Amino acid sequence: MKPIQVHGQYRVVIERVSPEIDCGRFAVKRVVGEIVVVEANVFADGHDQVACQILFWRKEQKQRHSSPMTPLGNDRWRGSFAVEEIGEYNYTVEGWIDRFETWRGALQKRLGAEQNIEVELLIGTELIEAAAARATGADAIRLRSWAERLREQKDQKLAAAIALEEDALPLMQAYPDRELATEYEKTLRITVDREKARFSTWYEVFPRSCSPQAGRHGSFQDCEGWLPYIAEMGFDVVYLPPIHPIGQSFRKGKNNELHAQPDDVGSPWAIGSAEGGHKSIHSQLGTLADFCRFVQKAGEHGLEVALDIAFQCTPDHPYVGQHRDWFRTRPDGTIQYAENPPKKYQDIYPLDFETPSWRELWEELKSVFEFWIKQGVRIFRVDNPHTKAFSFWEWVIREVKQTSPQVLFLAEAFTRPNVMYRLAKLGFSQSYTYFTWRNTKQELTDYFRELTQTKIREFFRPNLWPNTPDILPEFLQVGGRPAFMIRLILAATLGASYGIYGPAFELAENAPLRPGSEEYLHSEKYELKHRDLNSAWSLRDFIKQVNQIRKANAALQSDRNLRFHETDNPMLICYSKASDDFSNVILVLVNLDSFHKQSGWVQLDLGSLGLDASHAFQAQDLLGQGRYLWQGPRNFVELTPESLPAHILRLRRWIRTEKDFDYYL
Repeated sequence: MKPIQVHGQYRVVIERVSPEIDCGRFAVKRVVGEIVVVEANVFADGHDQVACQILFWRKEQKQRHSSPMTPLGNDRWRGSFAVEEIGEYNYTVEGWIDRFETWRGALQKRLGAEQNIEVELLIGTELIEAAAARATGADAIRLRSWAERLREQKDQKLAAAIALEEDALPLMQAYPDRELATEYEKTLRITVDREKARFSTWYEVFPRSCSPQAGRHGSFQDCEGWLPYIAEMGFDVVYLPPIHPIGQSFRKGKNNELHAQPDDVGSPWAIGSAEGGHKSIHSQLGTLADFCRFVQKAGEHGLEVALDIAFQCTPDHPYVGQHRDWFRTRPDGTIQYAENPPKKYQDIYPLDFETPSWRELWEELKSVFEFWIKQGVRIFRVDNPHTKAFSFWEWVIREVKQTSPQVLFLAEAFTRPNVMYRLAKLGFSQSYTYFTWRNTKQELTDYFRELTQTKIREFFRPNLWPNTPDILPEFLQVGGRPAFMIRLILAATLGASYGIYGPAFELAENAPLRPGSEEYLHSEKYELKHRDLNSAWSLRDFIKQVNQIRKANAALQSDRNLRFHETDNPMLICYSKASDDFSNVILVLVNLDSFHKQSGWVQLDLGSLGLDASHAFQAQDLLGQGRYLWQGPRNFVELTPESLPAHILRLRRWIRTEKDFDYYL
């Protein structure tokens, strides 16, 4: 065992620093402008007082900044600082013996006991003079003047009054003796992303289904025509499935049939053909110039393009012929295709991350990201990252962010919790969640408390999806149009980031492939679709309204402030979000039953809402446009799924003015 290095003069102990992920192995996550709140246990032997501060700095900068910490009691301290730029920050905690505060406390006790304090006053004078030597400018002059007044005053009571002057205390705190300060043994990290990592609204669309003519393969130019429609609904990210050439070998037919017909278009996730691979574009979608134009046009509508990256290959992919050693070979000499026994996916070859040529493989996959970044893409939705090596993701995300720090990565990993959380720790900016399968009040409450009120929130940013091209949940299959409204409200208000697979969602497509299946009948993954975006059945106006509410209310743009409130009906769920200063408070009540009217009493935690039980407050329904005057924690609600399955209430405190009653935010 390596011997412990000891310095006998260092007495302060620093323990249990938070946030700290896996003993400092991984970075915590923030976005630009957010506050990092740091806590630590800081103490020393004996009765001496301690002081401490946070030290923080940009990774590439040598200069360290400091922020004071204040005591919470029982040796626990708290401080905070803001992160102002994208990139990586470091932080740690420093503590030292506060000799002046220790002296000051002892002086007050001696005065109370009417003891002689002549020597104590001399000690205090020397402490102030030492601080003056560390200070500069006007502060040094003030400290020297203070020490001189204290030294010249011969009357002990008057001298004590000078020593205990409160207005001079901040000067001593500003220039402490930190010669024997203890610094926490670890330097901790923060990854700071742009705001869209925290708050974003996604819309998934297949460009090949955007043709105005039924049966014709759509193109990027056709998809441009959809941009006003997507933007009008309030989305800010348009997410495209893979846009690469699709293989012919073992191509799947409609409804995932094993044998394709000559006119079957195949799955976009079956990547690679004679036309090219991950850096090529399907010829029927257009050219690279067409794609770049699409990215530009999306930007003009306030939309950012997210591109699907699926690191898998068809037998026709150029990698198979050029780098056979990147794939696993079976004893009969054939390449191992993807399997989830008893299911077989002969159209997909997984990459072998245990290949001896892993360095070359890693560099090539990194170049895929770099290629699309050059075309203007700044967001990547990564398909099944949990089936690739953890070490690769940690390396490639860090490599990409060193040169392109604005790039964001969304992990599509519906797998075990530890695996999902590990991917988030490794650097993924956002993550898919189990929200898709959490339906009951208890399930939703337990899961979102885990995501937002435990240390998981320091590294895992959820992105909530009610449906995907792969997943049509049972709730949407059987609940009719109200079910789609309910799940949209939950996704849009429980999560600061959410997305829908459209237009399947707004048109409430809910036919499964077969009973008990979560796959769509006539899935768009395997065929072209043609839909009427102007259908009277569409939820587009409802979605637009919800997204407008999200953008107008800062409380809904963060996950860290989510709190649940009790209801006496298990079919009613109630939760709130509030801005840090409570200037914006949103209360959401949702009927989880898509078939029946539900009513009940809500018991609000008024403290978490910044409200006083003795004063009335107004609840303005941003969804139903009603206004209610509530007072106290207990209030009645009734929700009918087919007309109004939820309330999204903006709460306003009620005050009396000189002229009349009024309310304010």
